[in-house]
Amino acid sequence: MGLIDDNVIPGNHGKIFGTNANESSDLAIIKKRLLELDGISNIVLNESIFPKEFTVLTDKLVTIEAIEEQVKSTGFHAIPKSSLEL
Repeated sequence: MGLIDDNVIPGNHGKIFGTNANESSDLAIIKKRLLELDGISNIVLNESIFPKEFTVLTDKLVTIEAIEEQVKSTGFHAIPKSSLEL
């Protein structure tokens, strides 16, 4: 693993995560909880696909592990998508 695989890099590209949360209210809880983490500037929800996804945007380096743990505290899971689209 490396810097890009283990962290969300600051910028406008963000990192996409899949989740097992399905309801809008559950996704809103995840978004609220993630915005509590230092360095996360925005969460963009994508509710039009299954499984649901969200994009994490940061203004400083944030570890994938910290994001996964924060989502896990809501009772759901966050699975990072591939770093590079093939």
